[in-house]
Amino acid sequence: MVWVPLRTPRTDCLAPLRAPTRRRTTMSLEWLMDWSWSLDGLRDFIATGIQSFRDCDATALAAVACLLVLFVWYCYHVGREQPRAYTTVNALMQSAEANGVQNGYVYCHSPECVRCTHHDGLNQKLYHNLQEYAKRYSWSGMGRIHKGIREQGRYLNSRPSIQKPEVFFLPDLPTMPYFSRDAQKHDVELLERNFQTILCEFETLYKAFSNCSLPQGWKMNSTPSGEWFTFYLVNQGMCVPRNCRRCPRTYRLLGSLRTCIGNNVFGNACISVLSPGTVIAEHYGPTNIRIRCHLGLKTPSNCELVVGGEPQCWAEGRCLLFDDSFLHTAFHEGPPEEGPRVVFMVDLWHPNVAAAERQALDFIFAPGR
Repeated sequence: MVWVPLRTPRTDCLAPLRAPTRRRTTMSLEWLMDWSWSLDGLRDFIATGIQSFRDCDATALAAVACLLVLFVWYCYHVGREQPRAYTTVNALMQSAEANGVQNGYVYCHSPECVRCTHHDGLNQKLYHNLQEYAKRYSWSGMGRIHKGIREQGRYLNSRPSIQKPEVFFLPDLPTMPYFSRDAQKHDVELLERNFQTILCEFETLYKAFSNCSLPQGWKMNSTPSGEWFTFYLVNQGMCVPRNCRRCPRTYRLLGSLRTCIGNNVFGNACISVLSPGTVIAEHYGPTNIRIRCHLGLKTPSNCELVVGGEPQCWAEGRCLLFDDSFLHTAFHEGPPEEGPRVVFMVDLWHPNVAAAERQALDFIFAPGR
């Protein structure tokens, strides 16, 4: 038996260095061939596409062009569109869960609503506004406001549950659920003298309800039961021109009130209507710097306002003053044949807020600031 050695490739010391070079050369050639094939394929694809377009008639080409233009326009429109805030009460009522309900009151999260939007860093913003006011005018008389802004969180968190203003608490003000008529005697007497004027303008407005469920200018508010409508002349310090033109004498009357809050977000004036069977859920107002005045226009039986646990009844032609930063509710349990409960509501300054403080608060809480 003869052993013959097999012939093997040369494995000298240069082989390991040459092998990678040959491999790289082979890979480069393959890549160039693939690239050349890709270019040929791309050229054939483009040529085929051009020929296809040439074979199509003018109508088909026009249709394709129109579709392309519409697609580009749609993409541009969607890209420009900004998210919209839901600001109308009716839209908010579609889903109380989505918008959030606290203390039975629907919160709209609108950036324009000082009551419903709780901004992070609100105290810093208020302090900045106070500093700006003091630079323009004076720090004189700003002690309570400065104290209130500096310690706002502590005040609001430590308040008893019977009184919890939701936005701003001014310390050291006398606190009571109801105020006597003498608290703002001039304005109370002026409103009561003009009772018939306000009532006549309301009755003209209310006739529109026979034609549609919610006439223009009216808003529907969230309630556990029944219906609560409001017609604003001034809403959070902003005049509603269209509504004011429909109640010209009532709007002029607001200008004659000495203590009406008309220049900051805590000021409102409206006609408020409760239909029979309506209950307004308990809630707090945004601040204690105001007192809310209700002039009774139509007051059926079994209608009550409860503030801080104390019930009161409205009377036609008479004003009822209360602090709405206390927990409060209202209801109309009268019979349907007696009709709705109607009041003219206007916000007046708390009698213990000084003139200098009113000026500063108008500046700090100016609408849109």
